[in-house]
Amino acid sequence: MKQSDLQPPKSGIKKIAIVGPESTGKSTMSAFLAEHYQTVWVPEFARDYCAALNAPPTWQDEINMFYGQLALEEEYVPKANRLLICDTTFITVKIWSDHTFGRSPQEVLDELPKRPYDFYLLLNIDLPWEEDPLRDFPHLREHFMEVWHKELKELNANYVIVSGSGQERYESAVKEIDAFLNAEIGMPNAQ
Repeated sequence: MKQSDLQPPKSGIKKIAIVGPESTGKSTMSAFLAEHYQTVWVPEFARDYCAALNAPPTWQDEINMFYGQLALEEEYVPKANRLLICDTTFITVKIWSDHTFGRSPQEVLDELPKRPYDFYLLLNIDLPWEEDPLRDFPHLREHFMEVWHKELKELNANYVIVSGSGQERYESAVKEIDAFLNAEIGMPNAQ
C-alpha cells in the first residue's frame, strides 16, 4: 500500500480505539466489546506480522505494520454496525518506533492528525503481566502508560482510563462507551 492508496475513514461509523501498554487485555477487551455492541473488531495487524519475523522488527517492518493496520481498518469499516472496535491503532507504530529507533516514520506522523478515533479506552496496567513471546517490556509498563497519556494528549484525543479486572473491567468499558455515545447524541448519561 502506498500513501496515495490511503482512503479517508468512512463517515457514520464511530471508531473506538482500545489502547495501552503490553499485557493490558486489549484483544480480549476488543472481542468482548464487539460482541456486546454486535459489531466487528479490527485485530492488531502487528501481532501476526511480528509472529512471522525471525528477528526484531526493522524500520521497514514498522512502516509495513502502519500500512497493514490502516488496510485492516479499511477492510472492517463496511462490516461495522455503528461502531468499529479497534484493537490498538497505528499510534503503536509511533510509540515503538520512537522507543526503538528514536524517531517515527514520516508516514505515521503525517497520518496521525488525519485519522482520529472518536473515543479511546486506555487500558490500565493494573492487570498482572502475562508472558507472551511477542511481548518485550514487562519492566517498562509504567513508562509506556505515561507515553500513551502523552500521545493521546498531544492528539487532543477523547479518552478515558479503564481499570479493574474481570467483569468489572468489561462493565467499566461499556459504561464509558455508553456515556460517550449518549453525549454524542445529546442524551444525559443514565446511571
